Amino acid sequence: MSNPVRGAISAEASSVRWLLGDFLGSVPGVEDAVVVSSDGLLLADSQDGARGTELAAIVSALVGLSTGVSRVLDRGGLKRVMTTMDEGHLVVMAISDGSCLGVYASLRCDLGVLAYQMALLVERAGHALTPQVRSELQRAMAVR
Repeated sequence: MSNPVRGAISAEASSVRWLLGDFLGSVPGVEDAVVVSSDGLLLADSQDGARGTELAAIVSALVGLSTGVSRVLDRGGLKRVMTTMDEGHLVVMAISDGSCLGVYASLRCDLGVLAYQMALLVERAGHALTPQVRSELQRAMAVR
């Protein structure tokens, strides 16, 4: 049964969730995806809470560490971070507003296709994540 407060979000906020769900269903090997705010808060997740909070915390930590490396080495802003494990990949891409997209994919996932599809999603999500939508998504995630 869905939470009535979560269901009462604007079409713009719903579109961010829809984009994640569509991404999950259209890219073979993708198992989970999250959008995380610039301050590390979960804004949206593709699995509706299955492990979104944990993945958001991991993504936030990776972004913080990678941003620090970027600053120390004076090599510009963060574009993407990729971690490969025995059984999967975690890929993080920056979104223009300071938030980021984190995607967990199995090893069978084609990384070239994944990177291309993530870039498209980042572009779409960047346009959709206005300050009002970010605030609305944060409030909606806080009540679940």
